[in-house]
Amino acid sequence: MKTPVLLCVLLFSQSWAFEFVIDGEWESETRSVLTSEEEEDFEAIQGNDITVKSYKVESRITSRFAHTTVKSSVVNSGANAQSIGFNVQIPKRAFINNFTMNVNGITFVGSVKEKTVARNLYAQARARGKAAGIVRTNSQAMETFRTEVHVPPGSKVEFELHYQEMMQRKLGVYQHTLHLQPGRLVPLLQVDVYIFEPKGIKFVTASNTLGEHLSELTKITHTKEKAHIVFKPTLQQQRKCENCTESSVDGEFTVMYDVERESNAGELQVSDGHFVQFFAPSDLSPLSKNIVFVIDVSGSMWGLKMKQTVEAMKAILDDLSMDDYFSIIDFNHNVRCWNEDLVQASSIQANEAKKYIQSIKPNGGTNINEALLRAVQMLVRASNQGLTDPRSVSMIILVSDGDPTVGEIKLNTIQKNVKRVMTEEFSLYSLGIGFDVDFDFLERIAMDNRGIAQRINANHDAADQLKTFYSQVSSPLLRTISINFPENAVNNVTQNRFDKFFHGSELIVAGKLQPSDFTTLQSITTASAANMDLNIQTEADIHGLDSVLSTHQHSFTGFARQMWAYITVNQLLAERSLASTANKKRRITQRIMALAVEHQFVTPFTAMLVEGHDQGRAERLIADSPRDSRHGCCSATVPLSGPQTVKQLLYSKPPWIQPTNAPTQEASGKLESTAITIVENDPHFIIHLPKSNMDICFNIDSKPGHILNLISDPGTGVTINGQLVGSKKMKNNKIDTYFGTISIYSKTHGVQAVVGTNRIDLMEGRNNHSFSWGATAELVLNRMRVTIVKEAHVTVTVDGKISVMVLLHRVWKKHPIQVDFLGIYMSNANKYSTQVHGLIGQFAKEPEVKLYGVHEGADPKKKEATMEVKGNKLAVTRGWQKDYRRDKKRGSDVYCWFIHNSGKGFIDGSYTSYILPQLDSFLTSI
Repeated sequence: MKTPVLLCVLLFSQSWAFEFVIDGEWESETRSVLTSEEEEDFEAIQGNDITVKSYKVESRITSRFAHTTVKSSVVNSGANAQSIGFNVQIPKRAFINNFTMNVNGITFVGSVKEKTVARNLYAQARARGKAAGIVRTNSQAMETFRTEVHVPPGSKVEFELHYQEMMQRKLGVYQHTLHLQPGRLVPLLQVDVYIFEPKGIKFVTASNTLGEHLSELTKITHTKEKAHIVFKPTLQQQRKCENCTESSVDGEFTVMYDVERESNAGELQVSDGHFVQFFAPSDLSPLSKNIVFVIDVSGSMWGLKMKQTVEAMKAILDDLSMDDYFSIIDFNHNVRCWNEDLVQASSIQANEAKKYIQSIKPNGGTNINEALLRAVQMLVRASNQGLTDPRSVSMIILVSDGDPTVGEIKLNTIQKNVKRVMTEEFSLYSLGIGFDVDFDFLERIAMDNRGIAQRINANHDAADQLKTFYSQVSSPLLRTISINFPENAVNNVTQNRFDKFFHGSELIVAGKLQPSDFTTLQSITTASAANMDLNIQTEADIHGLDSVLSTHQHSFTGFARQMWAYITVNQLLAERSLASTANKKRRITQRIMALAVEHQFVTPFTAMLVEGHDQGRAERLIADSPRDSRHGCCSATVPLSGPQTVKQLLYSKPPWIQPTNAPTQEASGKLESTAITIVENDPHFIIHLPKSNMDICFNIDSKPGHILNLISDPGTGVTINGQLVGSKKMKNNKIDTYFGTISIYSKTHGVQAVVGTNRIDLMEGRNNHSFSWGATAELVLNRMRVTIVKEAHVTVTVDGKISVMVLLHRVWKKHPIQVDFLGIYMSNANKYSTQVHGLIGQFAKEPEVKLYGVHEGADPKKKEATMEVKGNKLAVTRGWQKDYRRDKKRGSDVYCWFIHNSGKGFIDGSYTSYILPQLDSFLTSI
């Protein structure tokens, strides 16, 4: 009996499955086509004498979009027909976009069609007795593909699967995981991952779960923009032991990387008539959180599930900061509140909450509806009472393992009830433990309320899964983010307004370019951070990236087009799941099918028809997927509704920062004073003495890397220090030094501002915040006000009493000698304590100065004199230094009496006494 080529489907709880029955003789057994009802009971036939000749996996990742190909070549070397199970696992969010198979010279090629069209062709093939089968995705996970290949004697099968996915950034890392399961020892086993990121790759690592003896076989070649990761174990290295015939290659091979990005700025890429905007700012102050944890404690949570939940909750409560507010609701058939109101997350309250969690004994039914409504009421009450910060983030985190059984049990009604009471400021995150829970419901109710859902596998590491999910949403950095483009430049833009941005994640917007003569594309990103508003402009060359991609052999040239389609289809799937009417669902379904066919994606509404031709005879097979989208494809934040108001930053300079007219050399025999203290250039100190109406100058000849104290005031708890940076080359046998970093530290308030030439960092305890010089911004942090004026200066004011301005000096990038450096300006109105000291601070108490014997010097432009100060007689020279407040390029001359030898005799002790070990150090003694 001759059996036609057959591709059948096995639908397991979490997998796709294939069966390939190849043309051959069946002697003692017969096989029939499996129907969908029989699929669940099917068990793959395992064979002997099967040789897997090759197993190759190749991924090309370009700008966070991955195209992966899995290839295998199988030969039956035995005397009888044999079967071999071949497993391929793909990420949940991936779309299959191609499938081919070659059986003894007959090639079957896949093409995506609308599901009804593909099924009609499939039915026609079945009616004519031709080969037919269905490949289906699992409706929950879309994760595992199991293939069963039946190989007649001496026949060869080549199998090739393609899938595409957009890389998601989580906790600061893109992770690309390949599941390697060749099932046999393979003469040629190879994995190649090619990464191309136009802005540069920050780091790239690779790991696997295949065993220690294989962990060192990975080779990584890494340049600025490209990386190539190769894993190629020999036949001997694949063996479980030296003489074993079983393969040890059965596990995950994972590549992790991140990209270089400008501080707090976006990355805009244009290719193939499409654009992609990436936005992933970092080092911003986290927004405070208001969290209600809603925990299912019904009877089904008894045992390991509850133990794991308690363990995770204890770690999560420890992670809360003093700026956060929280409470806990646990529910079974009843709903109980640990505290009726939100409480501040102090260590005392956190410990009390842990004790409460620890004491819970699961039992009873599941009243999800009342529990969620109670949680919303708690957040609303806290907001009405003014307990929560207007810029804070309010969220509900639901942990459940079952469907509602008590109270309102209709899922649609529960979804409507929660949606009705939730405000736009609140978000709901759903965590479903195990596979008994209706994850589709949890996903819909989360997406409907600006959150996401995640399934937690109910096993020994469930606690780690819960903690990992929480860590992804525990540090919100921005609210009300909007990424906009010129209306006449783009169309078909994907979601471009987002409720929140979390640390370590990334927001992505894509679209199509409109035909135009533009050579560049611009985007404007606005957002609200903890204490400031951001407004960032990004620009990209429309044709530059295509030219670059064409020169890279392993880049994915169609990435922008496919990424736009990928994002759009996923957002439509999410939109469809929330559609309120059948008519809306139908319209969205039509759009999904059209895009999926155009871009060749197997989705819940499309199928892949696999056809082969041999001497005019056509064989048809189908790759299909379920009607309902339950695989969690769309975890993006649901867009905001309603108009968005962006506040503009208003900045006015303090009076002392605004310079008066440039000082003259002399007026009525007196020098016209600068009225402030300045440190500029090499570094030259200009100390203003208001009682004497005199400016005194001195230079410090220290070494690069030294930290000099400017202000040390134990009374106010403020210390201001500067770290020196050296010139690139010696000049006149001397290395000039400049201030490259200025630190303003308030020990009283536990906050520090560190101003560098590249960035401005703010630190408060465990919280670090970073800002670039590329935008004007203002931040108030624990009684320290920091104002940044774009590419100009930073003003730091502590407690409204002590203020310092740091001026940025940029030099030509390829300047042969000079480097970027900082100037320091301080007001004489600063209010220090009587304990203040430092190179500048000691002059808060003005010393008595006598100047006499003024006469012509060796340089006729510079007079000389004798100065009596602090019991010392010093030979001084009148010269001039620069004040750059009015003219940052040329500066204004400030005339002053210059003290030689690094200020010796004018400052207390030697300048070396002012060298400190750290930027936040205080002086101990002089």
